[in-house]
Amino acid sequence: MREITHIAVHCTATNQIATVDAIKRYWYNELGWKSPGYHFIVEPDGKVVQLAELSQVTNGVRGFNSSLINVAYIGGIDAHGRPIDNRTPGQKKSLKNLLMHLKKQFPAAIIQGHCHFPNVRKDCPSFDAKTEYCLL
Repeated sequence: MREITHIAVHCTATNQIATVDAIKRYWYNELGWKSPGYHFIVEPDGKVVQLAELSQVTNGVRGFNSSLINVAYIGGIDAHGRPIDNRTPGQKKSLKNLLMHLKKQFPAAIIQGHCHFPNVRKDCPSFDAKTEYCLL
């Protein structure tokens, strides 16, 4: 297993009616990625979809992916494309449970939002994940 130093929390920067399949098609067809952007995506109803094995490197944070687990929720922008914390209650609950589980597997890993990594100029995940999950 690779060394995991961080668990990065993301939003998909889509509306909440986006589907996991549409997001995957965008990565592969538009961005040309061979690996998914995240290990897990949390759908609006709270369903957690695993897209990659934890041993696999995903494309969540350029320059850091080799030591990350990437977790996202569908949403994160409003109707005008502006950042907004629009997580549903189901997403909040599932994200917290997933992050608690991952933290047990990787106790030394720091949980933080995509925006907290150096040289990142995004609002992702559209809320302060570092503060919200600091006690996990």
